Amino acid sequence: MFNPSREQARQFFFDTWLKYRQREILSSLENIALEVILLHPEYHSMLDDVEHYREKDYLPEMGDTNPFLHMSMHIAIKEQLSIDQPIGICERFKRLQLIAGDDHEAAHQVMECLAEMIWQAQRNQSGPDAAIYFECLDRRLIT
Repeated sequence: MFNPSREQARQFFFDTWLKYRQREILSSLENIALEVILLHPEYHSMLDDVEHYREKDYLPEMGDTNPFLHMSMHIAIKEQLSIDQPIGICERFKRLQLIAGDDHEAAHQVMECLAEMIWQAQRNQSGPDAAIYFECLDRRLIT
């Protein structure tokens, strides 16, 4: 299982962006990351400034969104959808796509639910619970 440190995860995005900009061959995982990076042009200048952003802290209480966490969650969702794990995520995603009218917006809806599930697991000191994940997704499908 791939479990990078904060520094390794950030370096992965910096390296992927640099390799893309230098027209180097990317690995399969780098290609997935590049798809996510290209969906977020607001992060491109950050990825060009490794020295300034390598160690930057993003504090939610200050209204900061962590771009590295955001892109990593996109990758996690892509992986979940590629194997329909947890089982039923693909069907819910397709329904969210119809409601949102856009793959990227649907992914952001899923991301909010994934974050909620992770937060609950951390708060309860338990493993991730697909029921919490799906309850959140199902609430979004009703509205």
